[in-house]
Amino acid sequence: MLAYLCGPMDFADDGGKLWRRKLAPFLRDQLGHRVYDLTEDSKKSLTSDETANFLTWQKTDLDRFRRVIRKMIAFHLDLIEHKADYVICYWDASAVQGSGTAAALTAAHRKGLPVYLVTPLPVEEIDGWALGCSDQVFASIEDLKEFLVARFSREKQTQLWKY
Repeated sequence: MLAYLCGPMDFADDGGKLWRRKLAPFLRDQLGHRVYDLTEDSKKSLTSDETANFLTWQKTDLDRFRRVIRKMIAFHLDLIEHKADYVICYWDASAVQGSGTAAALTAAHRKGLPVYLVTPLPVEEIDGWALGCSDQVFASIEDLKEFLVARFSREKQTQLWKY
């Protein structure tokens, strides 16, 4: 199983890394799942020149920047469409400032993948689109972990293969 982790990066205080770093070892060690964490994938299918310069191009060469961003978008949408088994999204106040998180949720929903939304926000403050793309909403990472253990524990998966 491959868990695709999505959530704000550009406008998040820590670049969106902390919650991913706390959750990924659990997914790997406790559930035996593979994890795609885009904060750990610095290349994102880019050449070394693109990786080194694309943020500068946003200010100096918008067409070149767009080509690189479109390459990244295609890479991520292909991962969701062809490789991911489910998506975990962390949605906080910084999520509304970007668009990549909503796009990933939409792609996963359209593909029929389970989308698990974790948010510290009250439900009434969450964008309707994000809620509409989500299958389950959790108030904390710990609540999500409890659900995932019940849903995907190795013992449960082993029992499924016996039949």
